[in-house]
Amino acid sequence: MKSIGEMLPEFEKKAAAAPKGRKRQTERGELMRFFLRHLNHSRAHDGLAPMTMAHLGTVLEKIPTQDLYYLKSVCSQAKNFGKKFWWELDPAKH
Repeated sequence: MKSIGEMLPEFEKKAAAAPKGRKRQTERGELMRFFLRHLNHSRAHDGLAPMTMAHLGTVLEKIPTQDLYYLKSVCSQAKNFGKKFWWELDPAKH
């Protein structure tokens, strides 16, 4: 019995492959990269290990994309980006 991969024509195999690298860019991913870049810059000055994209994803997973744009504008205007970022995310402060 032949496998499904052997039955498919060659052009269908290439089309089914997932894109490699950063070809699947989304607006949410771009916002996360923005936050990650700024947060890791301040973390490096404090002597802390850099935050990973996975950790930032779990921190921001319940926040809608529209609210991330607001968070970006508020944090960009603040003197201390990281301090304002973490203050805005804490629900006890609001």
